[in-house]
Amino acid sequence: MKIGTVIGSVWATRKAGCLSGQTFLVVDTGREDLVAADQVGAGVGDRVLLATGTVASRYCMDAPIDAAVVAILDPNGERKL
Repeated sequence: MKIGTVIGSVWATRKAGCLSGQTFLVVDTGREDLVAADQVGAGVGDRVLLATGTVASRYCMDAPIDAAVVAILDPNGERKL
């Protein structure tokens, strides 16, 4: 899992049927920008938790994705390590 900040969205005019109705967000993880399927209604500026790889695909009913936004993090609940 990764933590990142939503910096934008991606719009697709055509996509695979299994992705119909799916929203895609661009998430900055600090090392890279990822396009992730949004499962929780996140928006620009939100800090989010990402599931990646096979876990993301299974979470989204085996859709062909590599990353999924699975939680919006509470900014007041973060703890500095």
